[in-house]
Amino acid sequence: MNKIYFDNAATTALRPEVIDAIVESLRNDFGNPSSTHAYGRSAKSSIELARKSIANLLGCTANEIIFTSGATEANNWIIRSAVRDLKLQRIISSKMEHHAVFYAVKEIAQEYGIELVFVDNDKNGHINLQQLAELLQDKKPTLVSLMHINNETGCILPIDEVAQLVKENGAYFHSDTVQSVGKLKIDLQQTPVDFITASAHKFHGPKGIGFAFFRKGLLTNPIFFGGEQEKGLRAGTESVHNIVGMQKALELAYERHDAEKAHITELKSYFIARLREVYGDSAHIHGHENTLYNLVNVGLPISQEKASMLLFMLDMKGFAISRGSACQSGSPKPSHVLAEMLDDETIKFPNLRVSFSHDNTREEIDLLVSELQKL
Repeated sequence: MNKIYFDNAATTALRPEVIDAIVESLRNDFGNPSSTHAYGRSAKSSIELARKSIANLLGCTANEIIFTSGATEANNWIIRSAVRDLKLQRIISSKMEHHAVFYAVKEIAQEYGIELVFVDNDKNGHINLQQLAELLQDKKPTLVSLMHINNETGCILPIDEVAQLVKENGAYFHSDTVQSVGKLKIDLQQTPVDFITASAHKFHGPKGIGFAFFRKGLLTNPIFFGGEQEKGLRAGTESVHNIVGMQKALELAYERHDAEKAHITELKSYFIARLREVYGDSAHIHGHENTLYNLVNVGLPISQEKASMLLFMLDMKGFAISRGSACQSGSPKPSHVLAEMLDDETIKFPNLRVSFSHDNTREEIDLLVSELQKL
């Protein structure tokens, strides 16, 4: 049985070049980066070269990149540090955020006794920017936390417009950019966002490594205590091979961006066209307009009996697909994202989140649609 992977929004396969870079680092950079001898200096050099490379790609300085275990850590760190260190009185966010932000803002706002406001969205999953502008007019010390790309629907936040709006009103802007780093070219010189986060495994890098971007001057206090790693802000021996792997993955993502984007965009269009052939307008493409080129979230006219076994049956046929965030894929509850977008009738349809990479083909899409037809 052929196995076909359509869950690239959850995680991605490592590129062969990334595996090679990781293995080489494991072999040559086993020294502790904090050691002063040659082995330690070599490992430290690899970390700083990776930091500089990533910063150059993003249009920021190396001092503004802090390596973390991933975006969950980075998001929690940024939100907590911003509220604590910048003496904020309010957080503005959305109920459609990834749980790493959604749960964090609720917990931290309650812990520090500050106001938490959730901005509205429309039926396509896009944020009400007019409401955001009205909320910011009072100039209350505020952190706006809105994700760049929604991980379930692919809806795109106009990040430049929001960043400028937030800046004009004297607030701070944090964006969870997990689904956009490595897929869209972000230029932090042009986009005045204060904080972003990334996880390497979303752009064909290793798991367990990511980074936080803190605009210069906005981060002063550490998250962990115990050592001087990461400029004294995040204690703990660095995962050198994972950092090197992330560097290589992001470099390749930028180098091959245009060609891979064109290929994946064509796959997405082809998949939607095939769905329309089979289901017509009965297939609900959630947030279809202004969504990222690699992701389709679709509600299918399938009976409730079959819907309960849909992912299992597809898995038995060799297809790796999810119904939403991998972090909650085992939950019987409807997606909190779709619950904010859809009416009571539409949300009853079982949804599939199909997310593509450069490795996917039209032939794989035909096989998937064929299996869906049988259902």
